Amino acid sequence: MIDDLYSAKLLRLAAETPRLGRLAEPDGSSEKVSKLCGSRVVVDVKMDGGKVSDFAQEVKACALGQAAASVLGAHVIGATADELELTRQAFRAMLKEGGPPPEGRFGDLSMLEPVKDYPARHTSTLLAFEAVTDAVRQAMGRTSRAGAA
Repeated sequence: MIDDLYSAKLLRLAAETPRLGRLAEPDGSSEKVSKLCGSRVVVDVKMDGGKVSDFAQEVKACALGQAAASVLGAHVIGATADELELTRQAFRAMLKEGGPPPEGRFGDLSMLEPVKDYPARHTSTLLAFEAVTDAVRQAMGRTSRAGAA
């Protein structure tokens, strides 16, 4: 069963996480940490026209968290706040409630479906998507306040 969790594809993704680093002047940033295992993800975003225009992440997580961050980093540019929030909700439901995997640009998260059987791994697996939705909310709040001034 553990072999289902750590597939070759998942380990390859974890080893090749794109968009590593930090942005010089992000519109929003968020850090999320798993208290259980110490995994940590920091995300920076820039937004343009309601879509992610630039993205960077620092990922110090287990292979599961790194794989999820890899899927995020590969497909986040051009995503809207709503799309990211819906993906986060679907990803969370897949792990915690046995829901269907996210679809669309983040459909590769389906490879993490076996994690549902390991509740202690849920938080670290979700960190990147928790962080990006928080960072985008911050960025959108700044954008809407700036527009109102």
